[in-house]
Amino acid sequence: MSIAIDACAAQHQGDRKEQQDRVAILPHARRKGVALAVVADGMGGHTGGALAAEQVVHTAKTNLDHFLGADESPQRMLENSMQEAHTMIKASRFMNEMDPHSTAVMLLLQPGHVTWGHCGDSRLYHFRGKQLVRRTVDHSYVEHLVALGKITPAEALNHPNRNVLLASLGGQEDPKITLDEVTEMVAGDAFVLCSDGLWAYFDDLELGTLVADNTARQACEILIDKARQRAKGAGDNLSLAIIKLIEALPLKPAPPPGFVPRPRI
Repeated sequence: MSIAIDACAAQHQGDRKEQQDRVAILPHARRKGVALAVVADGMGGHTGGALAAEQVVHTAKTNLDHFLGADESPQRMLENSMQEAHTMIKASRFMNEMDPHSTAVMLLLQPGHVTWGHCGDSRLYHFRGKQLVRRTVDHSYVEHLVALGKITPAEALNHPNRNVLLASLGGQEDPKITLDEVTEMVAGDAFVLCSDGLWAYFDDLELGTLVADNTARQACEILIDKARQRAKGAGDNLSLAIIKLIEALPLKPAPPPGFVPRPRI
């Protein structure tokens, strides 16, 4: 069975004065079936966050263009992309007198192989049908409390320190980068990358169901509409990229040489 890709990226400014998120799905310039999805949530005051997130996407694209595939580790490529973005964002602080930071989540798609990495609280979800297979664990204070058993995941959603990050790109400390992969994929698998402006409004089952029951583009539109409604005029920037693996339709056989279809009357 052949597998095809249904993908879409989308974002909304929410109720903020500026869009500081960046999202992209970038095809490899020379290698068929290889693409990189990126979501970056910038922070750092007026224009600073946007510049930081833009740097994440720019660095990721540069590294993708030089990615050699079988001769290079995908994990190393993703880690280098985030480390280099971190260095460039730190350097921009001295030039622009700002304090820019960004989260990052990246997914590298290759035939039969998906690799991802993240820093901060922008997430990746892996669904099989409507069921969650796994998701990234935020580098945040509340996720640290959840891991320690001090609060529940439900309590984390409304915790007063839910926006406090323990890692980001561009900070004083070296970034914490977590990597993962999957090598067994089937039609019905889906990957969702998103900033906290989106995932904050959905539990795993609702998110997986909406993605499974719709095309990637339809799911993006529905998720943004629902997040905007639930934000009630106080929504953050929100960005997402959806990559669905679907069963490819069989190619129609070519007509024999000299075949002329009969006109219908």
